[in-house]
Amino acid sequence: MSALLEVRQLRGGYGRAEVLRGIDLAVGRGEIVALLGSNGAGKSTLNNTVCGIVPAWSGRVMLDGRDLTRAHYREIVQAGLIQVPEGRRIFPNLSVRENLELGAYARARARRAVNLERVYATFPRLAERTTQKAGTMSGGEQQMLAIGRGLMAEPRLLILDEPSLGLSPLLVEELFALIGRLHAEGLSVLLVEQNVAQSLAIAQRALVLANGQERFAGTPQQLLASSELKRAYLGM
Repeated sequence: MSALLEVRQLRGGYGRAEVLRGIDLAVGRGEIVALLGSNGAGKSTLNNTVCGIVPAWSGRVMLDGRDLTRAHYREIVQAGLIQVPEGRRIFPNLSVRENLELGAYARARARRAVNLERVYATFPRLAERTTQKAGTMSGGEQQMLAIGRGLMAEPRLLILDEPSLGLSPLLVEELFALIGRLHAEGLSVLLVEQNVAQSLAIAQRALVLANGQERFAGTPQQLLASSELKRAYLGM
């Protein structure tokens, strides 16, 4: 499978504090890759560096052969690399529809109406609440809205950062089923999650980070076969 996203020897951090220490990562076309590790491992820093929110110190970020390492985050969005950030970050005083339409601001604006209908078909609850203020919705509905906003940009690769955080077990099941459906439709996904078992159940490959370094890269089956890796890095 050819790589859509390639990250090579990526280093970065904040101020003089190095967080990423030479990360290699690849996400193939139509593939789900689970990015795993404990709090402080560097997962969100990796996401934000790949997306241009945090400048890379060195290394390369390539999307479909295009070098985006030094690109502005708006250019990265326009290229189709879309992140649904941890904590949802919806606009609470805007309606559901207004939040969704903002997702198409930098990319796919001409197809906003068509994509809005697709999002409503994927998330019927959002269609029912199209005029409701986003801040009055439940946590699960807000997570649907955050993912729907990402889909409005027609992502070539979607980064989901801790999408199950704060959700009930039933909603977590629904969320992972949704990610599976999106993958079945051909979407490439980088899934950053604390929910290890369910992430590995839908991923084709996994990358484990610890202290900003790669500790494992391979298939979920290989990871789950190693009691040492599970105990040391996944708390399993």
